[in-house]
Amino acid sequence: MIDSLAAVPDDRRLELMREFDAPRELVWMAFADPYHLSQWWGPKGFTNPVCEIDLRVGGKWHHVMRGPDGRDFPTDSEFIEVSPPERIVYRNAAATAAVFGHNPPPSFIRVITLADLGNGRTRLTLVAYFDTAAHKQAVVDRGFYQGTMESFDKLVAHLATLT
Repeated sequence: MIDSLAAVPDDRRLELMREFDAPRELVWMAFADPYHLSQWWGPKGFTNPVCEIDLRVGGKWHHVMRGPDGRDFPTDSEFIEVSPPERIVYRNAAATAAVFGHNPPPSFIRVITLADLGNGRTRLTLVAYFDTAAHKQAVVDRGFYQGTMESFDKLVAHLATLT
C-alpha cells in the first residue's frame, strides 16, 4: 500500500514542510514519546489531556485534543510504518459528526519524514494522502494547513526547552 502512494494524484495529496533547529533524534523523540507529543500536538490553544502511543507497525495512537472552549476531540490512529528516526506513516480513523460537527475529518494517511540537515537541524516533511479529492478539500476547509503550522510552532517552543 505504501508503494502505491506515489501514484496518488495532486488533487488527493497535500504536503507541508518545516525546518527545526534541533537534531533529528530529538525531533523524533518529540513525536515518539507520548509525554513530549502531548506538550505540542494540535493548533494554538489546544491541549492533549490523553496521549497514548504504541509506536510500532500495527500499533495504535489514541489522543484527546481539548479545544480552548473545553470541548474534547478524541482521535484514534494506526501506525502503518515506523522507521526510527526517519519516518512515521499512520492513518487516522474517520471522525464522527457527533464529536467534530458538520465537517468531521475523514480518514487519511500521513507520512512524516525527518531529514537530518546537519549542524543540528532537521527538515520535517508531512505528506497527507486522501482517498478522494473531496476528502482533501474537507480537510483543507477545516484549516489543516494553519492548524498544522501552529502545532509545529508549538513544537519549536517545546524543542527549545529540551536543548
